[in-house]
Formats: sequence, C-alpha cells, structure tokens
Amino acid sequence: MTVGSERPVGVIGAGLVGLATAWQIAKAGRPVVVFDKEAGVAAHQSGHNSGVVHSGIYYTPGSAKARMCRRGVELLRDYCSDKALPWDARGKLIVARDDDETVRLRELQRRADANGVPDVQWLDREGIVALEPEVAGVAALLSPTTAIVDYPAIARSLADDVRSMGGQVLTATPVVGIRPAAESVDVQTPAGTHRLLRLVICGGLQSDQLARLAGADDGPEIVPFRGEYLRLRAHARDRVRRMIYPVPDPAYPFLGVHLTPRLDGSSDLGPNAVLALAREGYRRTDVSGAHLATLARSTAFRHLARTHWRAGAHEMRGSLSRRAFVAEARTYLPWLTLADVEAGPTGVRAQAVDADGSLVDDFRIQTRGPVVAVRNAPSPAATACLAIAEHIAAETLPAGSQR
Repeated sequence: MTVGSERPVGVIGAGLVGLATAWQIAKAGRPVVVFDKEAGVAAHQSGHNSGVVHSGIYYTPGSAKARMCRRGVELLRDYCSDKALPWDARGKLIVARDDDETVRLRELQRRADANGVPDVQWLDREGIVALEPEVAGVAALLSPTTAIVDYPAIARSLADDVRSMGGQVLTATPVVGIRPAAESVDVQTPAGTHRLLRLVICGGLQSDQLARLAGADDGPEIVPFRGEYLRLRAHARDRVRRMIYPVPDPAYPFLGVHLTPRLDGSSDLGPNAVLALAREGYRRTDVSGAHLATLARSTAFRHLARTHWRAGAHEMRGSLSRRAFVAEARTYLPWLTLADVEAGPTGVRAQAVDADGSLVDDFRIQTRGPVVAVRNAPSPAATACLAIAEHIAAETLPAGSQR
C-alpha cells in the first residue's frame, strides 16, 4: 500500500453510490480502493431496482433528495451519452384515481415546479386517454423526461473507469474491521489490512453495521423491506407504453405499486414493501435467526411496528395473494387480470429508521473524523449517484487531495 500523502481513499460498497464515489475520487487524481463482499458489482439494490431515472417530482424542495436528484439526472445523462449506454426517456404518468388524490397530485405539481423538473404537464381525464387509453384516472402529471436505464451496466462501466484510472475494485473482499485514527483509517479484510487516508461507507443493507465497526453507536438502523414485482406476460406488456405510477401516500417513503417498462421490452408491476426476514432476504423463505433477534431487540423497530402495523399487514396481504396485488394495480389498469401476469424479480430496500421508529426519508450522510458514512440512500439514490458522489468527494478530499 502507498503511504503518507499517497494513501488511498477507501470506499466500502460496489453499488452505484460507492462506485460513483470512487470514480469521482479517481478523477481528482487520488488513489482509491473499493471493497465489496460480493463476487461482482451492483449485487444488491443497484442491480435489483426498477431502472427508473427519477425526474425529481416527489421530493421536498430544498431537500438533499431534491437537489441531488436534479443534479444527478444531468450527470447521469451525460455519462450514459459519453459511454454509449442506453437512455430511454419514454416518460411517466402519475395518476390520481379520485378527488382526494387529485389534491395530493397538485402538491406534487408544486414540488415539481419548485425543483425545476422540466416540461411537467397537468392532464385531465381526456388528456390521459389521449396518451394512454388503457390507463384509468381522473387526473395525472406527465413527466416526459423520466427515463429508464440499465443500472447494472452503468455500475460495471464505473468500475471499469475506476480501474482504468489506476484504482482498485476488490470484489469478494468483505470488510471485517475498521479502525479510525486522527489522520488515517485502517480497514481489515480476510486478506490483510489497508491503511487509508479516508474511508467512505456506501454499504446499503449493511450500512449501519459498517458504521458501528467504524465506531458510530447511534442510528439510524437499517430495516430491510423486500420489494416484489409481477411481470406482464408478453401479450399484455404493449398495452401501455409509459411508466404509470399512482399518487403515493405521503406518510411513507415508498411510491406504491407502479408499472415500469424495462429496456429489454418487458414490463413489471411493483414493488410492494414487505418486511424482509433476513438482511438480504430476496425470497420469502430467506429467514435469518440473527436478523430476527436483532429486530426483536431494536427499540426503533418496535416503535416502527407499533405505528405502522396496519400498513405492514396490507403489504403482506399483497405479497401472499397475487389476486390482491393485481387488484391494487387494477385501480389504474382496469383491464388487468391474473392471466396477464407472472412472477417477476425481487429486490430489498435498505430503509433507515430512527430511534423513535420514524422512517428516514432524506439522504443522510455522516462524517466522523476520516470516515464518511452514507447512512440512508434509498430511491432516488441510483438516479442521484453521481451527484451524491460529488458531494462526498467535496467532503472527503479537501485535506488530502493535493499530492
């Protein structure tokens, strides 16, 4: 390893945020090394999401999500153009199904305007039918610039770029210890110890555990939620061209069961948000006794469960009953039947929860000495990954960016 001013910056996590951060650091001329316990990049949230580049409609004006989403769209579009990666700006409709949702849709329109989302249009029922005759709703917002991309391909490209600039991407390399000091930090792996100038933790589902290894004893805690999709069968997938989203419940940082076309021509319905019974519990049968014991001891989780058990029961019903899942989608796709869908992919969302049980909504990044920890980076973190990386690099590099 290099020493003194040439010590690398370390990044834990070879997902989109981690790789984008490493890319930004390498571009600044700093040696960088990425650690990930999996055999390849984008193994978890970055490779199991809906592939949507969000435009910034949902987020509270002035929040980190709003600012970094809008900046991230610009950076990601330019990156995909430079690397000849696909960018399909086919647009999105956010559909109000009744008068109450129309009121909430007006608030989303206000946020879109405040956040500078381009070309957003209000549609009445006739406007919806003109664009998507198979979609039901009383009003909608059209975001024509919302795009779909191949996030795993973007992650692989970022990893290749890091390597081409002299950085290391060490997959199959779990971090088992972190020892911060005043001006350096030691990262222990089964293969040995790396002495680093700074360390950035982008651990997703493991972010709270990694932060504790680095000496952080406060929250938030990560509670994993499994997101399940149904996939439209071939005969049904061309009935709707754009992404179709319901108006989300403002009480939760989830966007509801929506229809998302994929670059390969398929279309998926989902995800729901079901408590996962393992930290990386992609299947219903994935159950970890250690994880369940951790939840049982968690004051934050007990507060969460006590407050939101009804919503949890609703989500579980949709998970156990395909009929119930389809019934929810039928509120805006009235033609949909059980014969139109089959099992689709799943993902696991790393949801940060504060000690009082509240769901952390905005991005949360903490700096303690030489360690920067991304403690909450849910959607739209994939969209915002390059903007988050800009922010982290600005926080991480000033004292050690000059050789």
